[in-house]
Amino acid sequence: MTFHVERIDHVVLRVRNLAAMVRFYEQALDFKVERTLEKLHLVQMRAGASLLDLIQGEPPATGGNMDHLCFRIEPFDRARIVARLSPLGITVGETVERYGAEGNGPSVYFHDPEGNQIELKGAAQ
Repeated sequence: MTFHVERIDHVVLRVRNLAAMVRFYEQALDFKVERTLEKLHLVQMRAGASLLDLIQGEPPATGGNMDHLCFRIEPFDRARIVARLSPLGITVGETVERYGAEGNGPSVYFHDPEGNQIELKGAAQ
């Protein structure tokens, strides 16, 4: 093989309200704006070693095939997660052991303001 995949570099979400979604990811997950390309209506936010790109625009009619985004967090502390997200009006699902890139570990699901399902996942146990 001539190359190998190391990690996901970035994910792009089309959003209806760019400012509200930037504010949500800043407040909910402490993402920082890394770069803004106003001509493209694009904001790139740092998410650990990856980027979350938010681009203003309606989703394409053929979209809807993404189930969820998963962010690996440290430490995984349900009480802290709920304390951070509840004031934003976010309901956090039950903590469940789920399989991910590192193996089985605790995770929770919630939805961002535009309905994208987000998973926060802790280390494999």
